[in-house]
Amino acid sequence: MKNIAQPLPVLMDVGPAVHQRAGLSRYTERLASSLLATESAESAEPADLQLNLFYNAHSGHRLPPSLAAAPNLRAVRGQYAWRMGALASQLARHPYAPVDAALRTLAAGGRTPLYHATEHLLPCVAWPAVLTVHDLIFERYPEHHTRRNMLFLRTAMPRFVRAANAIIAVSAHTRRDIIEFYGADRSQIHVIHEGIDATFAPSSAAEVARVRTVYSPDRPWLLMVGTLEPRKNHAAALHALRRLRTEGFPHRLLIAGGQGWLFAPIRRLVEALGLVDDVVFTGYVPDADLPPLYSGASALLMPSLYEGFGFPLLEAMACGAPVVAANVSSLPELAGDAALLVPPTDDDALTHAVRLLLTQPDLAAALRTRGMAQARRFTWARCAAATAALYQETAAQWAVRQRAAGGGA
Repeated sequence: MKNIAQPLPVLMDVGPAVHQRAGLSRYTERLASSLLATESAESAEPADLQLNLFYNAHSGHRLPPSLAAAPNLRAVRGQYAWRMGALASQLARHPYAPVDAALRTLAAGGRTPLYHATEHLLPCVAWPAVLTVHDLIFERYPEHHTRRNMLFLRTAMPRFVRAANAIIAVSAHTRRDIIEFYGADRSQIHVIHEGIDATFAPSSAAEVARVRTVYSPDRPWLLMVGTLEPRKNHAAALHALRRLRTEGFPHRLLIAGGQGWLFAPIRRLVEALGLVDDVVFTGYVPDADLPPLYSGASALLMPSLYEGFGFPLLEAMACGAPVVAANVSSLPELAGDAALLVPPTDDDALTHAVRLLLTQPDLAAALRTRGMAQARRFTWARCAAATAALYQETAAQWAVRQRAAGGGA
């Protein structure tokens, strides 16, 4: 029977979709789009939620086209002032004015609104709040963050976690980290896996041939995808590539992704290992090129030291690429039995795993088949349905506590 109750007003911070291009941006944009969709067998009924988007419109940034028609509210503050203001509101335990004003606008409709902080920034609000935690890299590997960002997060994140009424962890590994570092109540943390786009599927031979002419016209390729930063452990892949090249394998390594921080040593390592002609830094790859790059790769390499989730692993599997990944953080959770897993600091193990894929076609074919089946488990529709259910549960629990405290609902 269709729900005819007044819909729950939700204010979602879509700042990452406005200001970024990496995983947080994709999570926010795809989740919002899926929640806004009116037809999906797995998503919440339209009458259950009234989703409103919120973002800080500094530097003239605007919503991506996919979200441009959705109801939205904005604030305009400098990026630094925005982040520090959110933290200051938690320290003072006083609602953060820009967000509070937007929530009050929604509350005027007669039902208590809920705020969803989709990145690691939860201002103080007088309403129920859900916080998504993607990873705690800055706790595990502080040397891989800029000093200013690390200090901010180490000060702010424990407070944000305590302030949230419910927490979404994008993997069970992230949930374990939240509990370990901040002592959070396990029952407060809900693992909701992210999804991958339907565009990630095996590409035609013609599409693979097209990207081959652009990226590696004369040689087969191995592939790494992700922001160029130390935790991705490109160094291990470079050492493995050098060994494979000395053994006569002709493969080139394509490294796709935008420039991150502290990456200059990797470029120097390419030169030191004599791999200048064997490594291509592609920069950002157009959306249309990424699926055929995956499909044509002899293997995706993902020897990351830490991943909160790990989109490239699932995208590669969905496109039919065999995967060699690290056996740490969230990657085993995502890979299941559909990838070869190795210790990220063991260059010999990584080299051996890649060699197996290049010399044993039956193994590579089996991983391709298992990988495509594994990737189908991760959809944005499922992510949106679980998130919508958590909104309702959190709002209901908050109302019960308010009534018990004599504060109404």
